[in-house]
Amino acid sequence: MNHKIAAPVPEAITQLQRQLEQFRSSRPGRTKLPESLWQAAVELARQYGIYAVAHPLRLDYTRLKQRLGGMPSQSRKQNQPAFVELIGGGGAALPECVIEFESRAGDKMRIQWKAAVPPDWTGLLRAWHETQG
Repeated sequence: MNHKIAAPVPEAITQLQRQLEQFRSSRPGRTKLPESLWQAAVELARQYGIYAVAHPLRLDYTRLKQRLGGMPSQSRKQNQPAFVELIGGGGAALPECVIEFESRAGDKMRIQWKAAVPPDWTGLLRAWHETQG
């Protein structure tokens, strides 16, 4: 069984909850909230978090977040660039490795290697030596 215990609602939120209930009961339908009530909710959201305020006050989470400055408004979205080009510093150069082998008979082999991981030198030497046989 998984029981969640609800955290107690802080007194400041409860007081604003009473003010909102009083406002809502005295107005018909979905009347726009006065700016003073929104500002009080924003101040509480700064202190307690957006959800902790929006849920018990029955406020729109997204609108409260916008008022808090957590989400860009429509006008701020329009001023932001749609594309930002990032130019790197030319990339990291890969290390270069040169391997030269020479047999007793004077045969030579030269390998130039440009990679992040060096080759298996001993394996290359063994394979070359076997071909010299």
